[in-house]
Amino acid sequence: MNEPAATMLAKPKMQGVRERGPAATATMRKYGAGVALILLIIFSSLQSDRFLQVDNVLNVLRQISIVGVLALGMTFVIITAGIDLSVGSMLSVVVVYTADTVQTRGVFLGVIMALSLGCLLGLVNGLGVAIGRIQPFVMTLGMLAFAKGIALIFTEGQPVAITNDAFLAFGNGRTLGIPNPAIVFLVLLAVCMFVLRGTVFGRSVYAVGANEEAARLSGIPVRRVKCAVYVISGLMVGIAGILYASQLGVGTPVAGDGKELDAIAATVVGGTSLFGGVGTAGGTFVGAAILGVLSNILNLSGVSPYVQYLFRGGLIVAAVLLQRREGRGR
Repeated sequence: MNEPAATMLAKPKMQGVRERGPAATATMRKYGAGVALILLIIFSSLQSDRFLQVDNVLNVLRQISIVGVLALGMTFVIITAGIDLSVGSMLSVVVVYTADTVQTRGVFLGVIMALSLGCLLGLVNGLGVAIGRIQPFVMTLGMLAFAKGIALIFTEGQPVAITNDAFLAFGNGRTLGIPNPAIVFLVLLAVCMFVLRGTVFGRSVYAVGANEEAARLSGIPVRRVKCAVYVISGLMVGIAGILYASQLGVGTPVAGDGKELDAIAATVVGGTSLFGGVGTAGGTFVGAAILGVLSNILNLSGVSPYVQYLFRGGLIVAAVLLQRREGRGR
């Protein structure tokens, strides 16, 4: 498929609100998450005088890096109208195998293990969805249970300690004063923004999510695109696994528990539509930042971590309700 064809298919869904929907709805879609983040930052700075301290801001960036990386991969999947419920369990598998490999064979092979294993698990999801025609919800739900079982069997439920100083130094170190995990997240953010907006593949991702049948008739290799986005999600799981293991210095089979919820929340709150065809990597960054700032100010205010799940769930529901309202307005 040539580039103009992909562009033509991607544009109607991405720009439809601007052409046919109410102006207020279009503005909300484009700026709503950013405005919400600004208001949340202002509120947080008034709530706690520690919030805007440099160390705290950098800490927020470090804290959202793992979920942010997972959410970038989730963005590709959800734009195609798919979903990946397995990223949390896949993260657990990657973390425990990476920890063991780093300990026994060194950092280089540990990194290769993490990236390869993440891509392999993502490929299995992609083949199930694209070739097996299994619904993404069902396929990734199955992978969630399968990967969780692998992590528990491999470790027998016990954590794997990491004592490699070089590996731990990366996850807990800083470059030019910025935490290394945050730098990795920001670099991946820039790459994903370019891929989605500046390549034929990126426009094909939007086209598949906007109208799969029309994309197929125009010559877009729909199956390959759908398979590729799950591999990308798996690759991001591999990178997130490296960051997790190097930060905490331990590989545990519960490393990814709940991370799929955070990744989906960051993606959807950032404006990516669960109905497909709409979303940006930049919006996902804003969504991850909203979750990070919210969690940070709740911690500074002494709110129980358990209560924070209520806020995350509420954010997802509110974001989806807004998307449904927008869909009816078109």
